Amino acid sequence: MSESNSNAACTADQNGAVPGEPVKTDKNSRRGNWGNQIEFILTSVGYAVGLGNVWRFPYLCYRNGGGAFMFPYFIMLVFCGIPLFFLELSFGQFASQGCLGVWRISPMFKGVGYGMMVVSTYIGIYYNVVICIAFYYFFSSMTNLLPWTYCNNPWNTPTCNGVVTPRGINNTLANVTRSLVTGAAEVAVEVVNKTKRTSPSEEYWKHYVLQISDDIGNFGEVRLPILGCLAVSWVVVFLCLIRGVKSSGKVVYFTATFPYVVLTILFIRGITLEGAVTGIKYYLTPQWHKILDAKVWGDAASQIFYSLGCAWGGLITMASYNKFHNNCYRDSIIISITNCATSVYAGFVIFSILGFMAHHLNVDVSEVADHGPGLAFVAYPEALTLLPISPLWSLLFFFMLILLGLGTQFCLLETLVTAIVDEIGTDWIVRNKTVVTGGVAIVGFLLGVPLTTQAGIYWLLLMDNYAASFSLVIISCIMCICIMYVYGHKKYFKDVEMMLGFPPPIFFRVCWRFVSPIIISFILIFTVIQYKPITYNDYVYPGWSLAIGFLMAMSSVICIPIYALYKIAKSEGTTFLERLKNSCKPDVKWGPALSEHRIGLYATPGSEGEVEVRPLKEELREKEKEDEKRDEISLTIQGSNGSTEHNTTPSA
Repeated sequence: MSESNSNAACTADQNGAVPGEPVKTDKNSRRGNWGNQIEFILTSVGYAVGLGNVWRFPYLCYRNGGGAFMFPYFIMLVFCGIPLFFLELSFGQFASQGCLGVWRISPMFKGVGYGMMVVSTYIGIYYNVVICIAFYYFFSSMTNLLPWTYCNNPWNTPTCNGVVTPRGINNTLANVTRSLVTGAAEVAVEVVNKTKRTSPSEEYWKHYVLQISDDIGNFGEVRLPILGCLAVSWVVVFLCLIRGVKSSGKVVYFTATFPYVVLTILFIRGITLEGAVTGIKYYLTPQWHKILDAKVWGDAASQIFYSLGCAWGGLITMASYNKFHNNCYRDSIIISITNCATSVYAGFVIFSILGFMAHHLNVDVSEVADHGPGLAFVAYPEALTLLPISPLWSLLFFFMLILLGLGTQFCLLETLVTAIVDEIGTDWIVRNKTVVTGGVAIVGFLLGVPLTTQAGIYWLLLMDNYAASFSLVIISCIMCICIMYVYGHKKYFKDVEMMLGFPPPIFFRVCWRFVSPIIISFILIFTVIQYKPITYNDYVYPGWSLAIGFLMAMSSVICIPIYALYKIAKSEGTTFLERLKNSCKPDVKWGPALSEHRIGLYATPGSEGEVEVRPLKEELREKEKEDEKRDEISLTIQGSNGSTEHNTTPSA
């Protein structure tokens, strides 16, 4: 500890350290740390800011009252989003463990960690398929003419109607001869616009990229171009994580920042287009009467919860690589606000282009607005065909989607790898973490192959709607209850104070104990009440596929009671209550990972495993040796006739 004391005079701002605490020794050499705090913040921003910020939030905002939706959205951010974000960051940072190791705090609840792993597995499988489709569109944009511009391709149907007038080519506006005057052609356009049209981008998506089948059970063949792009996606993710946070921490300098460059370029281009103001008005015009609608508040709470990535295990994992005294309170506020501000900013980018498209078609913005894959791969690409040098804008847009997706995918894969390495914990697996990363990537690729078939989009949307829905809410609620009420809020507040140098502000203490769990419960109830069976356009999912969806959702939640029962059965005690009590007690390994941080309640000689207590043991051995020598000297002095008597049993 003398080395720690000698470093106590280091400045507080180095590495985000607390004043008076060690800086140079605040490293976990065995497990690794972030190179600096910027790497952690950028990684966390990349994790939280994902595809949902671009393809879900703007549509939710428009549908739920425009600018009026911002009010419940930011209320939920303050009372639920930021507190939960801070809770997970402080939880992982204090223990320096992944989503499994942190449950030394109360071993009976380790099933929550396994549930997080299951959720991250599901999301990681289908999320990389979305990224691979973005790769496919990115490569397809490397041409002079975007392939979804006109209706003159082999995959187009007679109902196809493009927004761009083809040069010398007839399309489905009618079988109008070239001799028609311009006025008659304009009338024909208006007539077609009043009927439901099939856009060339939609037909490109369905009939060429996906070659979609007619049923979720009809897998058809594997789409080899998509399979190849899926392999590219997993190789990119693996290479970026080949050295864990040491390599991914460098990659995020680009992957987490460049999307903002692209968003800004698209925003500047969008607001200069005719009709852009109309689109932005649709996005922001407040409809204050909708604030009284419970669904608006439910959507706001759900969007905050899912957008920040709470209960996935990623926040705990990323924070576990922080130095012990890093100011994660500051980080949680910065990252949460950045995430939500990005969502709002993306809305301007999306609706300025959609407003331009609606103006061009002479239709209402609501007729071209969409969300999810429909926005990313149909509506927005179609709007881009109206712009000069459309391949350039398309390349930028899909490159942005790729980077947004990779930022989240990095953390999903690292969550699984860290949990496995921390749980096994042998020197071999720590040294060969790259092998584990490669193994998980290969398994993820193989599990994603069914999603590249002709029925893949059905399965992707099924996983998106069920695998990470109400199960995340349950996991997060149980985590709050465990930390605040089973482990004890007073003890946890002291842990945070020991780590940060100051206790958590009273606002967060109240939110952690009361407000956030209530809001989480509200989200769960809202999710159940608002449940509707999933559909994809006009396709209604059969009952057996919905049953599989529910099984996926339950597979993560069921880990919690199963492991709890297992732990109770293995715990010491003669009665059930004794076993229950012992299974809830913190493990002896719970606490800071490094010996120099284990002070106060954690400075006990009983700690084992990763916690180093050798200096204390050596002091005890030296004291025992000194006592033995003292006893021998005493016995020698008391011996008769000048003889020496040795007592073979050391004095206590």
